[in-house]
Amino acid sequence: MNLDDYRGVWVFIEQNDCKIEGVSLELLGEGRKLADKLQVPLAGFLLGHKVKPLASHVISYGADEVYVIDQPILKDYRTESYMQGVMLLARQYKPEIILYGATPNGKDLASAVATDLSTGLTADTTMLDVDVSNRLLEASRPAFGGNIMATILCKKHRPQMATVRPKVMKALDPDTGRLGRIIEEKIDLIEEDMRTKVLQIVNDVTKKASLAEAHVIVCGGKGMGDLQNFQLVHELAETIGASVGGTRDVVEAGWLPHEQQVGQTGETVTPKIYFAIGISGAIQHIVGMKNSEFIIAINKDPNAPIFDVATYGIVGDAMEIVPKLIDQFKQVKTEKGGEISYA
Repeated sequence: MNLDDYRGVWVFIEQNDCKIEGVSLELLGEGRKLADKLQVPLAGFLLGHKVKPLASHVISYGADEVYVIDQPILKDYRTESYMQGVMLLARQYKPEIILYGATPNGKDLASAVATDLSTGLTADTTMLDVDVSNRLLEASRPAFGGNIMATILCKKHRPQMATVRPKVMKALDPDTGRLGRIIEEKIDLIEEDMRTKVLQIVNDVTKKASLAEAHVIVCGGKGMGDLQNFQLVHELAETIGASVGGTRDVVEAGWLPHEQQVGQTGETVTPKIYFAIGISGAIQHIVGMKNSEFIIAINKDPNAPIFDVATYGIVGDAMEIVPKLIDQFKQVKTEKGGEISYA
């Protein structure tokens, strides 16, 4: 393999029912930085049926080029058909970096492509950079239970690939006047060749709103002491109309279900306001909430790492501070007619 034959940064543009997933737009923002450092084009690749009109949207979010395979056989995601499409593009155009969202489909596709291309794949990346002199993707993620950050390199194979969790990166503001190139390709595949068929897609209408979509989150850690004290987190959240989250230790202790865990092995969140109460600030947790707009930390340890990312920090006993906050918010609600605005 001649590594010099591979150039360009690519992003898998995941879409469902012709609607682009937010993580793909976030990756275009991060991919733009990497491509500029390497002085190469940024490309999105888009597979599906009746998806070509989405290409201009991809360009407006930072792509210089969009590779499109628009065929009926790609209407619904299947590993086999999508993998063949990506393999065709990757072998023909030879990108040096490919980024995927760490969604169920994105992780499935990335692992299948990595296997067929005999290249490396870093999963659940939280930071990306490039070593320009060696043209190496530096894909970093927490390791050893979140105690360290590991930077993983793929030195001998191309393309270099990584999956990135939603809400970790930030999308660029769209520029509708931006121009780019659209390249159309086709795969030689018919329905009779497929080993799997989509018989029906059932949407789970009972599924609760994801913590990742919450605008205000009150998150508690083991510093709350016990389940009884943790009720203060629930009370504060109820008072201000927020969602409740917890650290991995809290979930493992049985104080909250897993779907309310914030962190590398839970949800990645970007609310307007994030209360971190009794949370020391392990890397595993930080990567799941560091992009919140305002972070308010309460911890009795003045040297707790959580204060390094906090917008505002309160040093003290949460069991004394949180009840006072609840009282103050209740007073504000009374003065405001029962509502608190976060505009």
